[in-house]
Amino acid sequence: MERHSINDLTLLPSIPTVKAKEKAQSFDFDDGQVHMSSHEQRFRMFSSVEYEGQLYMTPQNFIESVTMSEPRHKRPWRSLTKQELEKILSGTPPVWRGSSKLFRNLRDRGIISYTEYLFLLCILTKPHAGFKIAFNMFDADGNQMVDKREFLVLQEIFRKKNEKKGRKGDAEKSAQLSMQLYGYQVAPMNSRADESITIDTTLLVHFFGKKGKAELTFDDFYRFMDNLQTEVLEIEFLTYSKGMTTISEEDFAKILLRFTNVENISSYLENVRQCIPDEKGITFDEFRSFFQFLNNLEDFAIAMQMYNFAARSIGQDEFARAVYVATGLKLTRHLVNTIFKIFDVDHDDKLSYKEFIGIMKDRLHRGARSIQNAAACLLTSASRHWHITPTLSALHWLPVRFWVQFKILFLTWCCSLL
Repeated sequence: MERHSINDLTLLPSIPTVKAKEKAQSFDFDDGQVHMSSHEQRFRMFSSVEYEGQLYMTPQNFIESVTMSEPRHKRPWRSLTKQELEKILSGTPPVWRGSSKLFRNLRDRGIISYTEYLFLLCILTKPHAGFKIAFNMFDADGNQMVDKREFLVLQEIFRKKNEKKGRKGDAEKSAQLSMQLYGYQVAPMNSRADESITIDTTLLVHFFGKKGKAELTFDDFYRFMDNLQTEVLEIEFLTYSKGMTTISEEDFAKILLRFTNVENISSYLENVRQCIPDEKGITFDEFRSFFQFLNNLEDFAIAMQMYNFAARSIGQDEFARAVYVATGLKLTRHLVNTIFKIFDVDHDDKLSYKEFIGIMKDRLHRGARSIQNAAACLLTSASRHWHITPTLSALHWLPVRFWVQFKILFLTWCCSLL
């Protein structure tokens, strides 16, 4: 198959798969004496700088954390002085100059806190239709602008969810871990975001300027979220395309199965090799459209669930139609056929809910559901120890499984009106 050069995308240096070197930090948190979540573990693994006792990722660290299984180089954290941090942040462009190469251009010239890391992970899995909802969550006064103080509420949402006052394990190490992730050893008495004690980061300077007085519009926020999604997809795509316009169907399968719990990945890849002997390739447009669809997986799962209730599998035509109805996206016939060849493990040219949705939820999952619960607790001042259902009900926020049932009933009612 002939491939043509692609020049409009920029690739980081080649990303080999390497084993992480032995950690050189003085505090070892991998001995089981203190509990850490998977996100905490990953942030500590990929972060490379430290300022006033708190750990930070660089923009390149973040890109590696979402495109690689392990960091390319693991060295002791580099401590920044105040002057070094100010010099790094002075090169941060304003939000109106953002692009889909922002993180690649900044590389090591920036810092990202743990709470911002969680926020960026959420952006990567949010459908475009959800961008406005996310913006309105920050826009507390409803003036269609978000200022720095409103945005700092984000940190409170993630802190309340992720700081563990009763963290199991060694007390001294727990305090040290809280210091590394949040910048304090004991949770502050005043839980409201305090702008005066906040350390400026790349995101804060990018959104609100060096003086912190600028305001963020929805158009700028939308552009940032869309650019970040595009940048990560470009990097993943170019890692396999090596500068060409397509990646092989087998490489596409490797990317899809990369962050799942599938153990026998080789059998899925063998499916592709046997069922698609004549390689045509997946273009970047096809690649991006699939991941845009994946960010709408919950809506698509409703359509799949209808087939599941009827004990029916779904064929390629039904699959393409369900994607369009649920997300408004039109996947090419070749892309749909490739998806079926990857996930149709029983070779009946049908996809069941278990064969596709179950695996793709593993691929997509970034803790978004737990973040919704944390946001509800923050807005209502509810204790994190209380049952979450009454709190969600008070806010008219349905738990996911009831939201799925509601959408099915609502769609059925709409059909009855036709």
